[in-house]
Amino acid sequence: MSYSERLHKVIPGGAHTYSRGDDQYPSNAPQILERGKGAYVWDADGNKFLDYGLGLRSITVGYDNEEISDAAIAEIKKGINLTRASLTELKAAELMISLFPWADMVKFGKNGSTVTTAAIKLARAYTGRKHVALCAEHPFFTYDDWFIGTTPMDKGIPGESKSFSHKFNYNNIESLEKIFAEHPNEISCVILEPTTFHSPCANDKDGFLNKPHCTNCNCGQKNFLHQVKDLCKKNGAVFILDEMITGFRFDLQGAMKLFDIEPDLATFGKGMANGFPLSALIGKKEIMNLGGILEEGAERLFLISTTHGSEMSSLGAFIKTVEVYQKENVTQHIWDYGKKLIEGMNEIAARLGISEYFEVGGYACSPVYFTRDKDKNISLDFRTLFSQEMIKNGVLIPWVALSYAHKEEELVHTLHATLKALEVYKKALNGNIGDYLVGKSIKPVFRKYN
Repeated sequence: MSYSERLHKVIPGGAHTYSRGDDQYPSNAPQILERGKGAYVWDADGNKFLDYGLGLRSITVGYDNEEISDAAIAEIKKGINLTRASLTELKAAELMISLFPWADMVKFGKNGSTVTTAAIKLARAYTGRKHVALCAEHPFFTYDDWFIGTTPMDKGIPGESKSFSHKFNYNNIESLEKIFAEHPNEISCVILEPTTFHSPCANDKDGFLNKPHCTNCNCGQKNFLHQVKDLCKKNGAVFILDEMITGFRFDLQGAMKLFDIEPDLATFGKGMANGFPLSALIGKKEIMNLGGILEEGAERLFLISTTHGSEMSSLGAFIKTVEVYQKENVTQHIWDYGKKLIEGMNEIAARLGISEYFEVGGYACSPVYFTRDKDKNISLDFRTLFSQEMIKNGVLIPWVALSYAHKEEELVHTLHATLKALEVYKKALNGNIGDYLVGKSIKPVFRKYN
């Protein structure tokens, strides 16, 4: 029995995150991984791959960074999860707030869905309203009803739950104004990511390769994020930024620093502890304190109450991760490496004459590659082909997540693999992709049917 068959026999979907499922990878991808170190992973048969998946973007320093691993192990030796709040828990909370001076309080969790849903709960309690506005272009917020009910995978979600969520479009303030107009005094909050690969700043012309700084441009500090914040204030709604991907990648203090914006609440996870399970909800005291216990006579809100939210190994890893970031200037390295990678991959595509069919964009700290067929339409078949050929050349690249462990040697390896992969890509454009693609094409995660 193969590893894939064994996984599907005991785990629905074959993995605990749909992004790790078989349908997200070409048929020659490793079925199961055994370990990772630096920028590399090994499968159970000892095959080594240069990795750009990086634990679903949760690894930003590198797999098994010794300083961070040792810090986590030291916390394990202290007892890992004590009966009352730990000193490590307090230090981690104070550190998180020190990074974001606009925020007063923090609640830690173990995954992003926990803290985004907690933010929604706070907003509903604070405003006394039920409805939520969320950005349509941002692919994932939570596994809970308020988001999943807006996707094609809405099986099991009551219709009444779905009716409270409304989608608007990024960089289109009119679409959000329309929601407020159609639901006056009903919108509790607006939640969105600061950016994906579109800038909220109209004057950010070179932000794809260089760090954006709205404080240094002439947008008058009125980029799209500021427009959303103003609209929230005008309508009495809570403004929530989800920095699950951008936080600890765009900047140690989040993309909110680069775009000069302060929300009411913000959520973090992924890279904040270099792969150790940790997420965070931070915010202003007037909202966060609804989950407190000190105000006599106040009606209580059950915010987040998790046995393992205070688990010390992840909190110790977070503390050390911040130290490594500051000491090694991790985010600047990620930006610099990403710029070289984007320019190098696009140069190869141009040299082969297929720039209109394969291109790399997005911000340098978080590149995105686009694959198009011979009619120049976005194609999952060609995305599968590119990924398949990269794997043949020792590179696992379902998407592009970067870390401090990606150095010059890894860049050279990646660009060499890209040349080999795009040579096949070009042949498929000029012929029949079925002659080059082995196995099934990858599929969208959010689809109605298997």
